[in-house]
Amino acid sequence: MGVPVADAPVAYALLLIISACSLYGLFADRSFVTSGMFDLSAVRRGGQWWRLLTSAFLHADLTHLLVNSLTFYFFGPVVEAIYGTESFLLIFFGSQLGAMALTMYAKRADANYRSLGASGAVSGVLLAFCIFAPFQYLYLFFAIPIPAIVFAAGYIGFSAFAMGGPGRISHEAHLGGAIVGAALGLLLKPDFTLQSAAAYDLLPM
Repeated sequence: MGVPVADAPVAYALLLIISACSLYGLFADRSFVTSGMFDLSAVRRGGQWWRLLTSAFLHADLTHLLVNSLTFYFFGPVVEAIYGTESFLLIFFGSQLGAMALTMYAKRADANYRSLGASGAVSGVLLAFCIFAPFQYLYLFFAIPIPAIVFAAGYIGFSAFAMGGPGRISHEAHLGGAIVGAALGLLLKPDFTLQSAAAYDLLPM
């Protein structure tokens, strides 16, 4: 893929901001992380609602950041170029809020629950792409071709199944972000066609 910066300025800017904030928190100031990550008690009892958004700009470690950044790099600029900047912003931040809303509900009994990462927003961006190009092949693990719509269904199904399970992955955030991203992808209906997207080299190969 090769989306020019001029066609997706916000996506590239967000990628840089997320990377910069995450790296600063990881290597320069850990208090920057704790003050911005999602903290259920701080949000619900302390009224610190900004954490619903700021948590997307922070990551737990380099692997966490790399996975989200790579996915966002491949699909964020494409979605902005196809849907337009305003719609892209709605998809990104709407998906992030959807991710946090479902997380708050699912973890409502755990006052000490905390999380961070752009996974919810990135999931929404990815699912918006899948809605636009349902039969475009994506490559699972960079090797296994799978139609986007099949990937989307599998992603949502697995996230729902894995909710509440062991481990550090917030499947609730993945599911909430994916559902909102898919819904917004359907509602926003970009003017682009698959042919025009391919002509501008906006589809993953």
